[in-house]
Amino acid sequence: MGIISPAIKSFLKLRTSVIDNFMLNPIDTQLRVFNNLIGTAQFTEYGKKYDFQHINSISDFQRQVPLNDYESLKPYIQKILEGNQNILWPSEITWFAKSSGTTSDKSKFIPVSKEALDDNHFKSGKDAVALYLSKYPDSQITTGKCLVIGGSHQLNQLSEDTFYGDLSAVMMQNMPWSGQFLRTPDLSIALMEEWEEKIEMIAQSTIHENVTFITGVPTWTIVLFKRILEITGANNILEVWPNLELYLHGGVSFKPYKEQFKKFIPSDNMHYIDSYNASEGFFASQDLFEEDGMLLFLNHGIFFEFIAMDELYKPDQKVLTIKEVKLNTNYAIVVTTNTGLWRYIIGDTIQFTTLYPFRIKVSGRTTFYLNAFGEEVIVDNADNAIAQACATTGAVVNDYSAAPIFMTGESNGTHEWIIEFEQLPCPLEKFVNEMDTALKAINSDYEAKRYKDIALRMPIVHIMPKGGFALWLKNKNKLGGQHKIPRLSNDRKIIEEMLPFTTK
Repeated sequence: MGIISPAIKSFLKLRTSVIDNFMLNPIDTQLRVFNNLIGTAQFTEYGKKYDFQHINSISDFQRQVPLNDYESLKPYIQKILEGNQNILWPSEITWFAKSSGTTSDKSKFIPVSKEALDDNHFKSGKDAVALYLSKYPDSQITTGKCLVIGGSHQLNQLSEDTFYGDLSAVMMQNMPWSGQFLRTPDLSIALMEEWEEKIEMIAQSTIHENVTFITGVPTWTIVLFKRILEITGANNILEVWPNLELYLHGGVSFKPYKEQFKKFIPSDNMHYIDSYNASEGFFASQDLFEEDGMLLFLNHGIFFEFIAMDELYKPDQKVLTIKEVKLNTNYAIVVTTNTGLWRYIIGDTIQFTTLYPFRIKVSGRTTFYLNAFGEEVIVDNADNAIAQACATTGAVVNDYSAAPIFMTGESNGTHEWIIEFEQLPCPLEKFVNEMDTALKAINSDYEAKRYKDIALRMPIVHIMPKGGFALWLKNKNKLGGQHKIPRLSNDRKIIEEMLPFTTK
C-alpha cells in the first residue's frame, strides 16, 4: 500500500478546503442545499402534492410542507418498498436502512438513494477522516485497514429488487472498491446476522491484519476486544494491533465507555472522534478533538431545521433555520434529505456548542428523557452524572437505563436505575450518592425536586450482571445491529421488562 496510501491521504486533505468553505459560508451553503433539494424533487409524487414548483423561499417551504415523522411518511415509503419509484425522491431507490430507533418491536425502513450514499454517508465518512488528518498530518491510518463493526442485511420479500439492512450493512454493500480494499473483515463476515457468531468470526479473521482505525458502536467494540484478548492471550489491544491510532464512534455517548477503552488501548497516541451518523443521514463529526462538540456538515445533501424542546408540538411552535439558533438550548432536529425525508423530525435532540462555525452535541431523544416530576433530565445530564460518579469512585459503567417510580399516597417519587458495571470498587451506596450529587450540580430542576426529598427521594439503583443488557436484547430478538439500550424513559414499560434480568 506504499503508493496507494499517499494518494488516499492527498485526496482526503483536499476535502479540507471544501469543509473550510461551508464553515465560512454556512447560511449560503444551506440555501444552496435547500434549493437543490426542492428543484430535484419537484416532479415527484410528494413534490407535486405540496407544489414544490412554486416554493421560492424557505418561508414558502415551511408554510406549504408539513413537519413529518415516520408514521406520516410511512404511506409513501410503503409504496417505494413495493417497487414504486419517483414517490419521495426522483432517483431509483432499491435500498432501505432498517432501524428501530429504540428497542420496540416496530421497525422503520428509511429509503437510501444513490445521492444519500455518495453525497452524504460516504462523503461525510471521508470528511471525518479528513478532519482527523488535518489535525494529525503525520498519521499512518491509511497504511493499514479500518475495522468496521457493522450490521447485517437481507432480502426484502416485498420486492425481489428491494433490499434492506442496518445502515452500516447498506453502506458496505454499496461501497466503492477503494473503500472495500481498505476495510476489514471480509464482507461475508461483516454482513452476518447472528451477532455472537459474527463477533467470533471478526475476532478470528482480523487478529493478523494491520488495523489502524476502528468504527463501530462502543458496546460491541468492547465485546470484540475482550474476545480478541482471550484468543491471543495479549495484555491489551496494542499488542495485537500496534499501529491502531483512531476510533471513530457514534450512536451513543462515549463518556461511559472511555475509561474502558483506555484500559484496552493504553496509549496517549490513541485518538477518539465523536460522530453523528444515523440511518437518516451522517450529520456531524468532531473537528476540535480536545473540545466537546461536532462540526455540523452543512453541504452534504441535508437541509436542517430546529425546534426548541419547550416549543415542540405546540400549535404555534416556531421552526428555526441555522441562522436563528442559540447556544445551549435543547433543540429537536428536523432534516430534509437527498433521499426524500421532508421536514423529518428524527427524534434526537441536540445543543449547539459553538456558532459560526456551527458545532453540536447530541443531548438525547425527544421521547427519551425523565420528566415525570418536572425535573427535565435528558440523556446528556445522565451521561455526565454517570461519568462524574465513575471518576470520583473509580467505577466503570457498561450501560444503564432509568425510569420514574411515581408518587403514591404513602411516598414521594424517585428515579429507578438499572446499571451494568464493568467494575464497582466501592459500595453501591457511595456510587449512587456521587451520581445524585452530580445530577443536582448539572440540572437545577432536578436539584429543586430533590431538595429535602420533597418531590424526589434518593434514586434506587439495581445492578445488572455483566452481559445482562445483551441478554435482554437477545430475549427481545434485538441483539446487535443498530439496537441500543434506551437510557431514559418516562414510563415503566421498559424497566419492568429489564428488572427480571438484574441481580436479586
